Amino acid sequence: MFLRTLNRRQAAFSLIGIPLLGSAAGCATEGSVDLAAKLATLETTAGGKLGAAILNTRTGRQISHRGNERFGMCSTFKLALAAIILREADQDRLALDTFIPIGPGDMVSYAPAVNANLDKGGMSVGALAEAAQVLSDNVATNKLLSFIGGPSGFTSQFRALGDTVTRLDRLEPELNRVPVGDPRDTTSPSAMALSVGKMLTTDWLTSSSRAVLIGWMEKTATGTKRLRAGLPTDWRSGDKTGTGLAPDGPDRYNDIALVLPKSGPGAGTPYIITAYYESPVKSDAMRDVDQAVLAAVGRLAAEWIAAGVI
Repeated sequence: MFLRTLNRRQAAFSLIGIPLLGSAAGCATEGSVDLAAKLATLETTAGGKLGAAILNTRTGRQISHRGNERFGMCSTFKLALAAIILREADQDRLALDTFIPIGPGDMVSYAPAVNANLDKGGMSVGALAEAAQVLSDNVATNKLLSFIGGPSGFTSQFRALGDTVTRLDRLEPELNRVPVGDPRDTTSPSAMALSVGKMLTTDWLTSSSRAVLIGWMEKTATGTKRLRAGLPTDWRSGDKTGTGLAPDGPDRYNDIALVLPKSGPGAGTPYIITAYYESPVKSDAMRDVDQAVLAAVGRLAAEWIAAGVI
């Protein structure tokens, strides 16, 4: 079977099963207003457009800036896709060890895991899910989408969670082309935080599948300069990034993180941080100055969590 024996780090995370309490999510305090203002100041200083949300999954309380505005998801949706695939396996609708043939007709840009396995003729469903989350493999992603009804099937899973905002319309790599004002392949920071929170901290997944997914998030290394760069090094965290440098619309730097503080008022409580940033500059390559905006969001969130503000 694909599901491997849980290591000690995964076993600790497998205990997360705290239901979201939506009653506190809309409560505004003087502290939360001040923190939202700090996110707005960060946006002004950076010069682009920033959407961010910090969710306490124990209380349901959330602090956000542009939390209900739409942003292009880019590859951040692959975290939810991996979660959906694991849920399909939990419900006995998919088997993670099923071998999936992959040929030249399946290939699109950026497929490090699939390219490494072409001589084998394909990969298992579970390996494809891990590749989509950890390496952001586009061929693996498109293959997985075909098992759940394509982009519309993915969107339906979010509607079942109560998320009326998040939507997927196209496959990789076309979904990264999101002109300003185009609702296709978009989410909002608040909607994504709530949906990912339900996926990762409730019984939506079995404890074993939840631990596997969080293990993949911890293993993901594409966000070393984003949200996790601003967190204390002794806090547990995992993430999924998304980057869009398409000619249509602004360059996009996105990240979703699960954070488990080690000490302080928030110790033991899972937090979800979502950040979507549209750079004021077009570039042919990722810019560290833009990634640093997300690291700053991580630092602010860590300060507020440690202080017990959220």
